[in-house]
Amino acid sequence: MWKPKDKIKYDPNPGKWPSKEEALASRWFSPIKIGSISLNARTWIPAMVPWRSTDDGIVTDRVLAWYERFAQGQPGCIVVEATGIRDVPSGPLLRIGHDRYIPGLKELSETVNRASSGKTKLFIQLIDFLSIRRRPDANKFFSRFLTITENHRNAIGQINWTDDQVRGFLSNCSDNDLDRILSTREIEDLRMGTRERVTDTELEHIRLLPEVLPSLFADAADRAKRAGLDGVELHYAHAYTMASFLSKKNTRDDGYGGKIESRVKLPLEVFQAVRDRVGDDYPVGCRFLSDECIDGGSTLEDARFFALEFANAGMDFISLSRGGKFEDAKQPPVGGAIYPYTGKSGYECMPAYISDAQGPFGRNIKPTSSIKKVINAKGFKTPIILAGGIHGFEIAEKLIQEGHADIVASARQSLADPDWFLKASLGKGGDIRLCTYSNYCEGLDQKHKIVTCKLWDREDLSDPNIQKSDDNKRRLIAPSWKIS
Repeated sequence: MWKPKDKIKYDPNPGKWPSKEEALASRWFSPIKIGSISLNARTWIPAMVPWRSTDDGIVTDRVLAWYERFAQGQPGCIVVEATGIRDVPSGPLLRIGHDRYIPGLKELSETVNRASSGKTKLFIQLIDFLSIRRRPDANKFFSRFLTITENHRNAIGQINWTDDQVRGFLSNCSDNDLDRILSTREIEDLRMGTRERVTDTELEHIRLLPEVLPSLFADAADRAKRAGLDGVELHYAHAYTMASFLSKKNTRDDGYGGKIESRVKLPLEVFQAVRDRVGDDYPVGCRFLSDECIDGGSTLEDARFFALEFANAGMDFISLSRGGKFEDAKQPPVGGAIYPYTGKSGYECMPAYISDAQGPFGRNIKPTSSIKKVINAKGFKTPIILAGGIHGFEIAEKLIQEGHADIVASARQSLADPDWFLKASLGKGGDIRLCTYSNYCEGLDQKHKIVTCKLWDREDLSDPNIQKSDDNKRRLIAPSWKIS
């Protein structure tokens, strides 16, 4: 992952933990309405991809155990990992693109309800993504993937060469020569791997996305409701399809790109299709970016506009992240896939303990606060969810009391200690296992390995009753905590 030049090392800084009485009197542990339902607390675990499903995208025992463990800590809400809305292979990620997934998701919903004693609501994050191929070997790229054109022949100065002659020549070219001969897109396909974009409207399936996606999202949301999940979060963030429509880099000329009003059009149409399908009594919100954090990308100003549009459309909540884009990702090795959290924008999404003068904690506070103020000033009360390096009661409570957010979420700290919300609420803050923000978990995710935390994944490996990784070197679930 990209690292700031300053390379300042930071330790966790959770601040003062509350007594049980202080926690009970706090805003963070107070109820809040999300559409038609109420959360018991303003504590929230955002979607994290744990790589525990199968290539068929079904709910497995490992998936159930993962969410059960978080539910035991009784957060106000858990959001199920980004779950694919298409019925297509996508590796060991959950899917919801067919009715056959409903029984497994229903079991997941029941598991969370039981493990939390009914105190935790379960939402599911719905995602669409476009095709990404691994970085190819250069010889394979030139022999199989590159379409030879007259542009190549002209650049080489051999207009009569056959395709095979051009391919052979390119296979032996230096990088400098390739920069001169190939187009920018071809260079990227060679060095980063081929990646579809929403602007590739010469491809029919990309051109038809505005016609196809609303019904796909609506179908998925309907399945979530039938499975007993408490609400849905539309994934409009990071490097994926819907975020790409919102992006300032979306230059489509069909009414769904270019000016900001056109870029928000499809996300609004998707939301309306979902709302029409599930009704007004089922919570529907979205997660999007306060800032893309890339050159030429959408900024906080764009985000304020989008948030107002979403609030006006009737979304039940807005969850904010930042960064995590393909455009500035690091080059993957040959055979590897580009990962959108390796560049500067990726750092802004998941800052580590090695940071700059601003530090890794709370980098999304000011943007989120700005967005909330704009929404509230227009009379909307849409709950705003803030995430990003928050790992203590003191700062979370202050953020809510001062009106910077309505709900404060935590991903990595919740992975480090799934019971931390419960411990804090009971006045047991001293028992909390603090995330060190080493991004050990992010490194596993980048390699598409089952995600765990280094603070507990080697504990009690001799216990025959725990789930372990396939190589038996890591436990997959954090140790239990018994209230003393």
